[in-house]
Amino acid sequence: MIRFDQVGKRYPGSNQALQNVSFEINQGELVYVTGHSGAGKSTLLKLIAALERPTSGTVLINNQNISKLRNAAVPYLRRKFGLVFQDHKLLYDRNCFDNVALPLHINGITGSEAGKRIRAALDKVGLLGKEKAMPITLSGGEQQRLAIARAVVSRPAILIADEPTGNLDDSYANEIMNLFFAFQQVGVTVIIATHARELGPQAKILRLHEGLLSATEMNGAPA
Repeated sequence: MIRFDQVGKRYPGSNQALQNVSFEINQGELVYVTGHSGAGKSTLLKLIAALERPTSGTVLINNQNISKLRNAAVPYLRRKFGLVFQDHKLLYDRNCFDNVALPLHINGITGSEAGKRIRAALDKVGLLGKEKAMPITLSGGEQQRLAIARAVVSRPAILIADEPTGNLDDSYANEIMNLFFAFQQVGVTVIIATHARELGPQAKILRLHEGLLSATEMNGAPA
């Protein structure tokens, strides 16, 4: 469970990125975070993933207070998350297999167990036949699918994606969104920041405007 209680975030030398934001996300929910550029979507995702800490208010992840979490404990919390970024953040000097392997190596998982997980993740995103390919040879949609494989190889409970389809055409974007829907169907909490106007069914929608949570909706109706 994720809970924000009157959360604010101000970066040094800038305006308030978020202010007085409160909501809850339950395990297994599909959640869209929407709003204009600069509304605070990326900041909200970073707070959920403990990449940033709030300036005010409380962020609880499975009843752990992010503000009070010791620095040494943060990497263990982040193991619960898979992160997907719009610009992929792939390693272009390593092949697809090695890109997906990186989170496992960080967590000390190597050898045959790592190989099984990596191939399973590549299979889920339709890239099993390209494990030796270099990322630069992949299309934009394939690069994003590779980023998703890397995000899910550690079997995270929460999958967070920041504008994952922003640079893709409609057909690739639909493929990527269907992958997220599939993970949510097996119990993964999926949180997606997006500019898209047409959003998937059975989703919670958090609408941000100038750092404020302007609305929380479910399937287009007020929650």
